[in-house]
Amino acid sequence: MSLTNESYVFIKDIKTGQKNINVVFIVLELGRVIKTKDGHEVRSCKVADKTGSIVISVWDEIGGLIQPGDIIRLTRGYASMWKGCLTLYTGRGGELQKIGEPGTVQAAAMRASTHCPACLNPDLEGPPL
Repeated sequence: MSLTNESYVFIKDIKTGQKNINVVFIVLELGRVIKTKDGHEVRSCKVADKTGSIVISVWDEIGGLIQPGDIIRLTRGYASMWKGCLTLYTGRGGELQKIGEPGTVQAAAMRASTHCPACLNPDLEGPPL
């Protein structure tokens, strides 16, 4: 998958500890907002591409801007295990950019494979502080 000169990966190819991840996905579900001790808002969201699904941890105002069905491009993200689930993060140098709105979430959900059944709950607690 290649949208520009940057190298993009599919969700099925993301591994724990991987850095500088560029991936395009659809937002399937938004988790509930958790407030951290220092006032930040964080939510875990289920996202997918044609090869699989994964959870992404979204912090602060960006979490309120994305909706199910949005097509998002993550650049310079990283992957780590959290509560036994492979999770994507934007990190300090990472960026999320909304690049489109598809017809239906259900069509993408049917194509998405499941990597971690426990990760599919949109009410997951936020990542460790």
